[in-house]
Amino acid sequence: MTFFEEVYEMCKKIPKGKVATYGQIAFLIGKPRCARQVGWALSSCPDPKNIPWHRVLNRFGKLHQSDVLGNMHIQRDLLKEEGISFIDDFTIDLKYYLWEGL
Repeated sequence: MTFFEEVYEMCKKIPKGKVATYGQIAFLIGKPRCARQVGWALSSCPDPKNIPWHRVLNRFGKLHQSDVLGNMHIQRDLLKEEGISFIDDFTIDLKYYLWEGL
């Protein structure tokens, strides 16, 4: 399995209403220093309808700022549909919504 495929499979495990960080995903797939590469993988997500790319944020709880998969407004709307509330327009309280992982 490629690195990108490992990222996508791990992202599929994040439950609705929870989020993970790029670093957390990297750690969970056994590549703890590859958070940036997790971002690259999600930026080229081959199946955004079935891979919940929108549930992955930076370590501060900020939304993904790339327009590759859509803009931050799309990510925010998808998370709000899952019941996640925001501290400000683009920041989530990780203490409340962070997925504990496996």
